[in-house]
Amino acid sequence: MEHPTHDTAAEHSSVQAPRRHAYDRIPYLVMFEDTSAYRDTYGGPSEMVALESYLLRPKDLPSDTVIVFMHPIGGGAYLPMMNGLARAGHHVIYCGSRYRGVDNALIMEKVVQDLGACVRDARERLGYAKVVLAGWSGGGSLSLFYQQQAQHPTITATPAGDAPDLTRCDLIPADGIMLLAAHVSRHGTMTEWLDASILDESDPDVRDPELDLYDPKNPNQPPYTAEFIERYRAAQIARNRRITAWVKERLAELRASGDELEERGFVVHGTMADPRWLDPAVDPSDRAPGRCYLGDPKIVNNGPVGLARFNTLRGWLSQWSYDDANGDGVKCAADLEIPTLVIGNSADDACTPSHTQRLYDAIGHPDKTLHVVKGATHYYAGPGQRPMLAEAIGVVTAWMAERGFAPQL
Repeated sequence: MEHPTHDTAAEHSSVQAPRRHAYDRIPYLVMFEDTSAYRDTYGGPSEMVALESYLLRPKDLPSDTVIVFMHPIGGGAYLPMMNGLARAGHHVIYCGSRYRGVDNALIMEKVVQDLGACVRDARERLGYAKVVLAGWSGGGSLSLFYQQQAQHPTITATPAGDAPDLTRCDLIPADGIMLLAAHVSRHGTMTEWLDASILDESDPDVRDPELDLYDPKNPNQPPYTAEFIERYRAAQIARNRRITAWVKERLAELRASGDELEERGFVVHGTMADPRWLDPAVDPSDRAPGRCYLGDPKIVNNGPVGLARFNTLRGWLSQWSYDDANGDGVKCAADLEIPTLVIGNSADDACTPSHTQRLYDAIGHPDKTLHVVKGATHYYAGPGQRPMLAEAIGVVTAWMAERGFAPQL
């Protein structure tokens, strides 16, 4: 049965939620050996990786298909979407990467290795015949990166030249993939959020006043002109490249000192200064102006939980470098060889419509489906979000059933 490219944003606007099922939440570990010489996580034996995982399994409803979630750092096993899918009768795994909650030294290639261990465990130990990857938020580009490398592996080292070699990880391709409230990549998203006004990384108070979005004296105020947006975006990329050049220089100096495994940490200030948060005409949607998913973007810009706030040299190159990071969702999507569902949320204050559309447009497989949930926020959490969650789960359930990825509900 062929499934042509189509857009379901309108046709599924009144999708009904499936009936509810009781389910068990089963915690378990995925463990595997990692002989990488460089240590970038805290605690435990250095040669072993332990991934904290949950299997959400409906009671008395067997399935040969499991939906697998992984986010580079997120612990989303209790998010509304995961719980809702289990209640709808789907078998769901939420597997935490080795960097759960702490991305200071995160290496995206190692997260791909983690996701590969989870997929293999789901097939070989848990006995699922089919795996559908579910890329939530930052898990979207991770899932795309994984599937690209599982289909035809090409990455032999991280951008810093370290292990793992993904061509030797024996990654098992998934059978389908869903991109749910996903962004294009960690490095692309962070660059779009990067404060372009900062001129001196050692002193974030040294700024270009005409690029400082949060300075009321800045002559450039919302609504922004197209010329200002173009100038601002170019300055964001230039800042990312300046940081990357410093990182490469510093790493080369450390290696030249004779210790191949030397590393350094550093801080990047100003990572929540995207014009779209202040001007609703930039990447227009139903999101509330003056807000981002972490709250007031002015406060978040230099706060402790912003993207890329604390880094290592190797971690920056692998997850944040605009030109060097491999986990590029748009590039990886072009290589997909499996059916793909893309769901965007029109009031998402993290992953905005342009990201949803860029991912959908990039998908190389002809069986691709796009659906936008009107009024839905990033997490489907808060007052009035239950109907939006039900709509999204209904779309997932119908898509899965049409492709033989779900039990007869």
